[in-house]
Amino acid sequence: QVQLVESGGGLVQAGGSLRLSCAVSGRIVNNYVMNWFRRAPGKDREFVGGVTWSTGSTWYPDSVKGRFTISRDNAKNTVYLQMNSLKPEDTAVYYCAAGFRFGSYEYRGQGTQVNVSS
Repeated sequence: QVQLVESGGGLVQAGGSLRLSCAVSGRIVNNYVMNWFRRAPGKDREFVGGVTWSTGSTWYPDSVKGRFTISRDNAKNTVYLQMNSLKPEDTAVYYCAAGFRFGSYEYRGQGTQVNVSS
């Protein structure tokens, strides 16, 4: 079992920045990929990027590439999602997840709300 707890959400103005954190505990497998997803009201879940736990390699979809950066601190068992140049359409609940490939999840946190005002 893996437990994931997100934090850092809140309200930010368009153009601003926010950094989300995901505290990871439990049975961490070295070949996990730590992924971030979001779900906006009335929309499907969207994958916004991931980082490999072992090497720190990242992957992002075009929708956030250049604005979002994912990193991990293995010593602190924490994964980060740095979001810059935020837009109102980035408003969503953001989830941290652990899976075995980019875009997948075996375990997921409860999520943290991000609201971007125009």
